[in-house]
Amino acid sequence: MIRRPIHQSTRIVLGLLSVLTLLPCYTWLSYRQHQTNPNDTTIPTWSQLKDGVVQSIEPNHRSGERWLLVDAKATGYRLFLGLFYGITGSLIIGIFMGCFPKFEAFLYPLLSFFAKIPPTAAVAVFMVMAGLDTAMYVSMIAFGILPTMSIAIYLTIKSFPDELQFKAYTLGASHAEVIWVIIFKFVLPKLIETTRLMIGPAMVYLIAAEMVFGDVGFGYRIRLQSKRLNMSVVYPYLTLLAVFGYLMDFTLRRMERWLCPWHEQHWWRHDWFYHPRMPQYFSLVWQ
Repeated sequence: MIRRPIHQSTRIVLGLLSVLTLLPCYTWLSYRQHQTNPNDTTIPTWSQLKDGVVQSIEPNHRSGERWLLVDAKATGYRLFLGLFYGITGSLIIGIFMGCFPKFEAFLYPLLSFFAKIPPTAAVAVFMVMAGLDTAMYVSMIAFGILPTMSIAIYLTIKSFPDELQFKAYTLGASHAEVIWVIIFKFVLPKLIETTRLMIGPAMVYLIAAEMVFGDVGFGYRIRLQSKRLNMSVVYPYLTLLAVFGYLMDFTLRRMERWLCPWHEQHWWRHDWFYHPRMPQYFSLVWQ
């Protein structure tokens, strides 16, 4: 039968196999390349990759800095700050658009327009408006994710059942209580899911900006080492970016299960209304 669930252990084993298949494939490619050119650095051997990792971790003989530590601090700070401003702004804008038609009429055309502008194409604009410091990277990430996330939250609120809103008012709820106690809980799973989808684009915007204007960070280091064909450093950096993105996605999935235990069940079922983390008022409105 199609879509039949599989056992969790089977899922884990198949997932590990999909990752492990990359190792022999890369080993074969590296071996074939070095048979043609023993001095090749575009597809380094495992020993060359080890030397690249050591080069990134150990203090540099010129600057005395550890490349990986310095780049991780710079890129991580810029990424998290940009995500924070983008997510916070999109949540506020999306809720106001979904709850108040006047805000929807005023903001929706602007967001639809800005959502079609690639931030990487406008990197020079961010440089002129925000300079070359952290503000440029943060504004680029926030601008890149805010329009799409705001529209996603707005559309989620538009699907909120009207009868539940009327029932809340019947029970004596104020406008603020309906928004922040009921609608916010309805939007929270979608907010986390959209954040998961925006991690990849946010990293693309940041790395692209660091490649062009950065003097530190993952994008800067990848550009510098790529010019020298020092791929034994580039590949570990790319691997770390992928692992970091996966861990963020995994953390958000766990957070969604913990904060929104009702989301995995059908919304019309009522057993999740009485979860201990849900406010009692929210339970009364939805029962």
